[in-house]
Amino acid sequence: MKIFLGSDHNGLELKNALKEFLERSGHQVIDEGSTKLNPEDDFPVFAAKTVNAMLGSDEADPLGILICGSGQGMCMAANRYKGIRSALCWNVAEAHAARNDDNSNILCLSARSTSVAEAEKIVSVWLTTPFAGAPRFIRRLKELDQLS
Repeated sequence: MKIFLGSDHNGLELKNALKEFLERSGHQVIDEGSTKLNPEDDFPVFAAKTVNAMLGSDEADPLGILICGSGQGMCMAANRYKGIRSALCWNVAEAHAARNDDNSNILCLSARSTSVAEAEKIVSVWLTTPFAGAPRFIRRLKELDQLS
């Protein structure tokens, strides 16, 4: 599976660890994140690069992971794009719900409050949980798509 990955300077270390984890797990990683520790970089730049790469890909249902200090900024930036359902997850239960109920296509993580080991668990659950497709979930996603 192809995974689009992005981070700012706050998420650089966790992004690099997750990139290795994902590649070891057999995924192709498209890294659109920061490549060096630059405290002056801005999360919206990397969110935009990652989301635009996802939306421009030939993948049927592209998935991405975004990381910044809190995860909040990346999540807000990603959700400004039509067709993006970004979810900030801080544990495996939230990761499961984000995919099962909301069919999220971007996982956001907090570099300040998520260890590498916990992030690997969250990512694994998020990637392996299918969308349940319950009628109420489908209805809610259609309602989201109608928001301007």
